[in-house]
Amino acid sequence: MAKKQNKPQTASPAVPKKAPQPAAAAKSDRTTAMPAARMHLLIAAGIALITWFFYRVCLNNQLTNWDDPGYIRDNALIKDLSAENLKRIFSTAVMGNYHPLTILSYAIEYSYVRLEPWLYHLDSVLFHIIATVLTYFFVQKLTGRTIAAAVAALLFGLHPMHVESVAWLAGRKDVIYGSFYIAACLAYVYYLRADAAKRTKWYVIVVLLFLCSLLAKPVAVTLPVVLLLIDYFEKQKLDKGAIVSKLPLLLISIAFGIKSMMDQKQFGSLTTENLAFDTIERIALGGYAFITYLWKAVLPVGLSNFYPYPPKDGGHIASAYYLYPLAAAAILACLWIFRKNKVIIFGSLFFLANIALLLQILPVGGAILADRYSYIPYLGLFFMAGWGVSTFFEPGGNKQIGKLLAGGVGAYCLFLGVLTTERCNAWYDTASLWRDEIEKQPTAANAFNNLGFEYFNKFNESVNDQERKVYFDSANYLLNRAIQLDPKFANPMVSLGELHRAANKFNEARAYYYKGLALHDKEGSANAYLGLAIIYAIAHATDSSVICFRNAIGYKYHFPEAHSNLGNLFDMLGKPDSALKEYGIAIEQNPDMYAPYLNRGRLFGRMKRCDEGMRDFEAALSLRPDMGEIYYARSQCNLQKGNRQAAIADVQKAISLGYRQIDPAYQAMLEGR
Repeated sequence: MAKKQNKPQTASPAVPKKAPQPAAAAKSDRTTAMPAARMHLLIAAGIALITWFFYRVCLNNQLTNWDDPGYIRDNALIKDLSAENLKRIFSTAVMGNYHPLTILSYAIEYSYVRLEPWLYHLDSVLFHIIATVLTYFFVQKLTGRTIAAAVAALLFGLHPMHVESVAWLAGRKDVIYGSFYIAACLAYVYYLRADAAKRTKWYVIVVLLFLCSLLAKPVAVTLPVVLLLIDYFEKQKLDKGAIVSKLPLLLISIAFGIKSMMDQKQFGSLTTENLAFDTIERIALGGYAFITYLWKAVLPVGLSNFYPYPPKDGGHIASAYYLYPLAAAAILACLWIFRKNKVIIFGSLFFLANIALLLQILPVGGAILADRYSYIPYLGLFFMAGWGVSTFFEPGGNKQIGKLLAGGVGAYCLFLGVLTTERCNAWYDTASLWRDEIEKQPTAANAFNNLGFEYFNKFNESVNDQERKVYFDSANYLLNRAIQLDPKFANPMVSLGELHRAANKFNEARAYYYKGLALHDKEGSANAYLGLAIIYAIAHATDSSVICFRNAIGYKYHFPEAHSNLGNLFDMLGKPDSALKEYGIAIEQNPDMYAPYLNRGRLFGRMKRCDEGMRDFEAALSLRPDMGEIYYARSQCNLQKGNRQAAIADVQKAISLGYRQIDPAYQAMLEGR
């Protein structure tokens, strides 16, 4: 890195008798610097409070059924903070993504509140506030313009396109990687301006922050390019030193990029589900995404959590999509006109460098764009907006126009804040999320599937016949609608099998399961085989049931539901040791499932191992204190242990919770009738 040349030394003039001494000068410098530091802290605190005000509703939100189960609810990695498990966290990709710092954050939260969502949401909001405050300090340090920094930070903190990264717990990786990413940019400015003695320290800090950002989300690989842009803004020469200083960072980026691609490929994310697009179509769709990100930065309306690819009528996308690359090219061509304006070049290329990998030229998942992808890229656009406003307050600027513009920015930020709160409410729970999606994206098959599966779960949990009918009909309609929109979508097919199996319509369930298997989807096949295994077990076709269980686990080893139900089958077959083994695997894979604790507790009771059984019942009740079935099962262990009064209390509690499968003879015996 080229060092700034010091001015040549000149002979010092004679010092007058009343000249201030160096110590006094230093004191004067401190007294003038301290108020500025306090001012920046107060501004940052104000921005943080404003951001908190519009995001605080997130603390009431729940987990959703969109990736939250895989990252949190059913993720065994977060449920143990032992040294051995920490090694697993830092060596395991989760759902096709390697982001151990994000997983570690969930693990720490789980150790305090288990699956209570409020702490997870609180931390996501706090991480976003940290990223917002860092935006202020980064822009202020880079530009020296407080107004530019305040405007950029407010836009960053309040923009509704950022809600998905905050309100969606599975989107946590954005706010963590973003915080470290912006901190690395800030540290790099300090590095450039440090004297030779401190440069090494700041460089090490930049590298460490970069690694933390990558360990939260690999998309941080763009940082070396952004550091070159900071060099450009700071008027650093692109010489050998500048290039060499970026090489370690570039090598780290390449390594993480390769690993990310491998993880995504192994998980099956490098696909657009059931749609195929050629290179020209991909470029057209990339242009559409680029233009959409730009206009949504200004007018963030119609936001969705999932933007499906357009249909291919007659084997082709609509011709209008081919106009978007031309519009994108025209916008990029304008950069040449402004090539001497370092603010526009820096801000535009910052946005472009961070959005380029997310334009789905290389497909990842089934969405053409995503609100969360704008999290860091938009900082470049907000930087330009902040600079533009601040220009009117610089010497020679028209302060009257500046004040009017600042008022307009304030009103616009209020508008953004209101939209942000509304968007946070849309993320309240699974039902609100997918209803909002269906309203805005009525052709999104996965929205109908996910809402349908949510109603299936409600049907399964309800004990009210009228409610069950409403939930069954709703789930049946939504899942069939998902299939109509995408006939090759395996999930709704298998979910219909689950729905009919839960309603004891086994023939219909089997038909749906086999249709799901015919679509050759790995996840769908695992769930279909599990459903078939349960149906065969109920029909006492044990050989077929065991085969289906083995097939399900073969497709998906980390499958606690399959292991738990296989334990039930072994228990039914009189193989207690095998049953205990499967229950143990289920509990290890997901300690938050009550069923394996309940059924293992029953088995321990029949094996006259009531102390172990009581521990399992306690674990089950800690997860589902509203389940009368658990109290009823525990009563039998209490009776074996000679605690008749405790057994009677358990039965009474089970009845009060609506459990109706009470053996009258057992109840009469307990009560001495």
